[in-house]
Amino acid sequence: MADRRLAVEAWENLFRAQHEIFERLQADFDDAALSQPEYDVLLTVVRAPERTARLREVTANMLISQPSVSRLVDRMVTRGLVTKTADPEDGRGALVTATENGERAFRAIATRHGKHIADRMGALSTDELRTLKTLTQKLRDAL
Repeated sequence: MADRRLAVEAWENLFRAQHEIFERLQADFDDAALSQPEYDVLLTVVRAPERTARLREVTANMLISQPSVSRLVDRMVTRGLVTKTADPEDGRGALVTATENGERAFRAIATRHGKHIADRMGALSTDELRTLKTLTQKLRDAL
């Protein structure tokens, strides 16, 4: 069993670092064609085969509730960023596909946003980044 005090201190540092970096990265979306949540939806969808992901996969990668993701995706459909169709393999599910307009908007932000993430994470060496990735994945897998 981990030392409780050390576990709490490590958690607080992890949480605060994530929060502070996230706040600085929010500026990438100030004058962008996409909001940060829209970008997050497209991040999952654009990376999926044929630019299509199940709505439940999108929801699993978001930090908001399933009804909120559904409403967000519906707004993105209205804006022409994605399409939403019934999932032929799951009668209750939906498939979300990035439109060319959605992919273009995503890519316009992704390069700059990725650079800013790399800049912020540049305080760590390559080995430290690998360790951080391994440790955070281990925490996620334990859930």
